[in-house]
Amino acid sequence: MKKFIDPYIKKKSQKSNELFQYFPDTNIPLPSEIEISESGTCNRKCSFCPRSAEDFLDVKEFINTNLILKLVTELKSYNFKGTIRFSGFVEPLLDKNIYNLIKICRTALQFSNIEIVTNGDVLNINRLKKLFESGLNKLLISVYDGPEDVIKFQKLCEKAFLREDQYFIRHRYLPPEQDFGITLSNRAGMMEKAEHKISKLTESLNVPCFYPSYTFFLDYDGDVLMCPHDWGKKRKLGNLNTKSFKEIWLSKISNESRKKLINGDRKFSPCDTCDVTGTLIGKKHATAWNKS
Repeated sequence: MKKFIDPYIKKKSQKSNELFQYFPDTNIPLPSEIEISESGTCNRKCSFCPRSAEDFLDVKEFINTNLILKLVTELKSYNFKGTIRFSGFVEPLLDKNIYNLIKICRTALQFSNIEIVTNGDVLNINRLKKLFESGLNKLLISVYDGPEDVIKFQKLCEKAFLREDQYFIRHRYLPPEQDFGITLSNRAGMMEKAEHKISKLTESLNVPCFYPSYTFFLDYDGDVLMCPHDWGKKRKLGNLNTKSFKEIWLSKISNESRKKLINGDRKFSPCDTCDVTGTLIGKKHATAWNKS
């Protein structure tokens, strides 16, 4: 069966190209996406998620506000206009401070695109309005329980007078034979113990991956991971508590990871066990890195 490709990926790819930037007065690319996994917790354990494994740790800790302030203050100095996305390995709306974090990002980065990916479980009209009043550009709602929830969230967004470009509802309730309506991967080998098991590779793929070329992934404890598929948190590029955004983005391990993956070399952990299709977004960035 042909692999399902999330229709929103095409929009993300277009947005990534539109938001392509260099560090000022250089030929060094900035990321087009800053993904923030701002806690260690989620209220669901979906079968196609590593959280459905019995030994997956749920950590009820949240990102320090000062870490977001540090990040966006530095990004502002580079005139960053890319996407800030609260998503990652968690449910962002469980964080009561999320509205403040969005407001901090919006205040510092007036022209950036700020998004949230949510399962919508705690979403109501007041919270929905507050998200956009805080400065959110787009809400991506993943529906897991059935088509009736698609209708529910559609009506909720209409009731809040949102424009069609301010939200996107994704159908995640489809059966396993339809890949649950998501672009599945083995999450860099972390799906072996999940309810919906996907084995890790025993031999690495020899195909490119562009994730580290366009994505800066910040975990709640300050660790910066190479990739949002690295659920095992095996390749850490640095920690934002002790280093700057630029130091981490241009670090030796970041550049080595990028170069290898752009050239199809996945023979290092966790990429050697990963089956992700990593070329759907970021080709423009990968090309620029090869020239820098």
